[in-house]
Amino acid sequence: MTMTPEQASWFSDNFTRLVTNVETVLLGKTFVIRLGFTALLSEGHLLLEDFPGTGKTSFARAIAQSVDGVSNRVQFTPDLLPGDITGVSIFDQRSGDFEFHRGPIFANIVLADEINRASPKTQSALLEVMEEGTVTVDGVTHPVSLPFMVIATQNPIEQAGTYRLPEAQLDRFIMKTSIGYPDHASTLRILEGAGTRAHDTTVPAIASAEVIIEMARLARTVHVDPSINDYVSRLVDATRTATEVRLGASVRGALALVRTAKTLAASNGRHYVTPDDVKALAEPVLAHRLVLDPEAEFDGVTGTSIIAQLLIETPPPSDRQAV
Repeated sequence: MTMTPEQASWFSDNFTRLVTNVETVLLGKTFVIRLGFTALLSEGHLLLEDFPGTGKTSFARAIAQSVDGVSNRVQFTPDLLPGDITGVSIFDQRSGDFEFHRGPIFANIVLADEINRASPKTQSALLEVMEEGTVTVDGVTHPVSLPFMVIATQNPIEQAGTYRLPEAQLDRFIMKTSIGYPDHASTLRILEGAGTRAHDTTVPAIASAEVIIEMARLARTVHVDPSINDYVSRLVDATRTATEVRLGASVRGALALVRTAKTLAASNGRHYVTPDDVKALAEPVLAHRLVLDPEAEFDGVTGTSIIAQLLIETPPPSDRQAV
């Protein structure tokens, strides 16, 4: 079943309310906030990479508070163990059985703060749950609640004592983005509220978990013309043949681009995807999945610059084809 125009309007109204709610915390960053909720409603996970003090944690907390569900924060450190995230089985002497004690991953929104400070072994504890929505401990599989989203943060400049995220884990984040510094007007508004500490600022819950689940279901029904799928396929193929790239975007990346384009279209009140939806999301969805050639990386080439060039070189379908 394809989304109707009435359902698209309902989706857009709820999406706008969620974005407006978070804008009270993260001033002047509407596009980034829209990306965050696009990731949530596309049933994916978000990686925030930015400098210290730009509001990464406040942004993630505000998204969690906007959804009337359970949210947990995990501060990743070098001594964090996989069981500290997933939970452990503890022997109960009274019953003579092992009882599973759930970890903080069993929440609707999980903030993985400074994820690259944990060891690769601990980071790998997230692989199964981010892909399949389940946690397996001692051979027993436990499903997590819906909606479920991991929002991870990392600092791009402070690399001492950190572990680079492996490509397999980066590929499981549907998007990677950064917040950046606020403009002058937003900075003035922030300074006017300097008497309030960041962790004291809260936003009200706007949507229940059931509403988020329904919005995610509706997003899957947005119409995608075959010409749009062809455009996405050509873009992804181009990342694999670019001279500066050692490993291009995966099939998971292509699927992620289509899924997020559907959600973005619905957030704008449309029940069909346009080439502009794909263009708007190509960089945050694909750039972090590229493994660059070392020489190109040394010359300052980035995944973002490659995607920008490929968008110029890859012709989109005409609007008449895409509708």
